[in-house]
Amino acid sequence: MGYELLIDKLQAMGESKNILKDSSFRFAMTIIKHYKYLIETKHEYVLSKQLLRSGTAVGAMIREAQNAESKNDFIHKLAMEQKECDETMYWLELLNESNYLEIDEFTKTHDTASSLLKMLRSAILTTKQRAHNS
Repeated sequence: MGYELLIDKLQAMGESKNILKDSSFRFAMTIIKHYKYLIETKHEYVLSKQLLRSGTAVGAMIREAQNAESKNDFIHKLAMEQKECDETMYWLELLNESNYLEIDEFTKTHDTASSLLKMLRSAILTTKQRAHNS
């Protein structure tokens, strides 16, 4: 039920109905590549594990939101995704500042996370507004 609201929002924005799901999956693949690079080349195991956990959780939570039991459950799951996405940005910033990630890789990945975060916030606001108006 809640997922349809997200589809409506994305279609209203001129996007395909799977943009958030597809974008988060591609983002997770990028995070996995960073993780492999960090452990194999930089021998960094702590921050990279945190990045892997939060960066792949975003897409997993989007999948969970698709199966939400109610509008409130859908909003709650989107809010959790939002937190994971913001946390991922934090780990990326730490890895960048500590010179574990190259600036171009950091910038591309951080920009993608920022875009995902904006889409999630927009979906949450739209869903809340529609729930309040119905």
